[in-house]
Amino acid sequence: MTLAEDLALLIQQEKTLLFDHFDEDVAWQLGSLLQQRAEAEGWLLVIDVRRFDRPLFLAARPGVTPHNHDWVRRKSNTVQRFQCSSYRIGHQLAMDQKDIAQRYNLSPADYASAGGGFPITVKGAGVIGSVTVSGLPERQDHQVIIDALCTLLGHDRDALSLAAHTHAPAPRKVAQAS
Repeated sequence: MTLAEDLALLIQQEKTLLFDHFDEDVAWQLGSLLQQRAEAEGWLLVIDVRRFDRPLFLAARPGVTPHNHDWVRRKSNTVQRFQCSSYRIGHQLAMDQKDIAQRYNLSPADYASAGGGFPITVKGAGVIGSVTVSGLPERQDHQVIIDALCTLLGHDRDALSLAAHTHAPAPRKVAQAS
């Protein structure tokens, strides 16, 4: 897939993966799905599900570092600021051949344009929070969230899955690992 094809699918994911309602129980279900998959796969992940005013689920697998927690904070900030996935912002920036500081005058110490942050959108209410993971390559961080949301919301994972990485994103000035 090209960057433009990826971007179109990222936008489609955001339009499709909507909740009828979202509360602490739903946050727990979503976080638990991610935690169970990370455990089954042996992934070192930090998982954060939050409304923008408060955390609702936080888990860290053995072996994660403070670096992963910082990536979660920065990706969640990006979702809150732009009301879309952090991976989508990364794709838009790559297409413009700019980084987040150049395009938006935002500090990469506080915002990350790497995959792994996704908006929690409630029908009729809009974006109210985010689900964020860190520990895998950014494309996989993003896809793990999509898989969990498809399972929880009853959508076809194959229809909303990103293909294997087939393009090289434009280089960014600020090195980013998620």
